[in-house]
Amino acid sequence: MAQRSQGPTAADLAAQEPGEFWDSLYRRRGDDLAAWGARVNPVLAEVAEALPAGTALDLACGAGGDTLWLARRGWRVTAADIASTAVRRVAERAVAEGLGDLVTTARHDLARTFPAGSFDLVSAQYFHTPYDLPRGPILRTAAQALRPGGRLLVVDHASLAPWSWNQDPDTRFPSPQEVYDGMGLPSAGWTVERADAPRRTATGPGGQTATVTDHVLLVRRTAG
Repeated sequence: MAQRSQGPTAADLAAQEPGEFWDSLYRRRGDDLAAWGARVNPVLAEVAEALPAGTALDLACGAGGDTLWLARRGWRVTAADIASTAVRRVAERAVAEGLGDLVTTARHDLARTFPAGSFDLVSAQYFHTPYDLPRGPILRTAAQALRPGGRLLVVDHASLAPWSWNQDPDTRFPSPQEVYDGMGLPSAGWTVERADAPRRTATGPGGQTATVTDHVLLVRRTAG
């Protein structure tokens, strides 16, 4: 039986700012998270493989698996995360793989600051946190950072994995439509190309597997 991750307590959260919490997590579980996060997320790979390489923004890049996968395919990627440890390690990996010219890393607390620029693809993969976060406004800003024709891909957890830090059985996961509605985008200029809940076999940081459900939202900007 897979062992569940010990989630943060209320005392843990109160004692640390969000950036300190995530930095501590990456330092404490660095090797496991780096190996786990080295894989590209499957929905991102599915979507991006059908697109020409352009400019991409990886929100909450974590260990950088998505960033480096995109860069290997010719994308110019801005990788942002609240954890300085994460962005430093992604930058080091990019240089080690000869991708330093294609990857720009920056630390951002997305509740306060957002990367500059315009993008052909913005990816928000499992953009969850135990802290309060204005997700709707952040994702709206992400959508508004798209060039005309660009796409915002949001992939959220829709079920609890055995290794998740969140093991609250009462957790409610907003549907893709609810995520889109929460962005508050104008009625014209945007098209929802995908809003579904696929199931997949996921692999955790310890190599354990489980069937999980994702919520997938893909939005295309149709006008400037």
